[in-house]
Amino acid sequence: ASKRNRTKNVSLIYNGVSDPEICSYPEYFQELGIEEGKYILGMCRFVPEKNLHHLVEAYLKLKEKESETYKNVRLVLAGDTDFEDDYSLALKKKAKDNDIVLTGFVKGKKLHSLLTHTACYVLPSSHEGLPIALLEAMSYSIPVIASDIPANMEVGLPENCYFPCGSIEALAERIHEKVSCKDKDMHYDMSKYNWDRIAQQVAHVYQSLQVKRKQR
Repeated sequence: ASKRNRTKNVSLIYNGVSDPEICSYPEYFQELGIEEGKYILGMCRFVPEKNLHHLVEAYLKLKEKESETYKNVRLVLAGDTDFEDDYSLALKKKAKDNDIVLTGFVKGKKLHSLLTHTACYVLPSSHEGLPIALLEAMSYSIPVIASDIPANMEVGLPENCYFPCGSIEALAERIHEKVSCKDKDMHYDMSKYNWDRIAQQVAHVYQSLQVKRKQR
């Protein structure tokens, strides 16, 4: 069958993201040993395809190359693995050996505060479906960086938010651009991910099916 026939009766409706909950949590930040605006955030499961090890390597490269700038800028990895394996154990050891912050799984006010105040959010994945974590970060109007895989490109970020997947050097350059930029207030078009719009789109599909059924 042609591509046209395969997609003729298909409706593309995105997943939604909730409105951001902008907040501060000084006690939690003190517990983690981080300061507002002085940390890079990676937020996802600790599995190989998320490439958090590339984020760690890029961060360490920057600490070595731009030591003065990154003396007080930390890397925070928010998340964990559902099942501990060699990859997650090695990632955690690398993080602990290099003074990288591990939060474990976080939600609620802790997560909202991390998203509110990060210098940038990074998703270096080699595989994604629809990257919900990236959309959540975008909803907070913060600088974001993503690998140039098709699923991330579909989000339609500005060109300077992408880097070639797997390139640690390019990722480090993108991070440095975001951390060095004084304007941290970003603006993304989130209209496709609005729950009210999504509800209307779903309702429209059902209504069109009812009309077709009556016409038969």
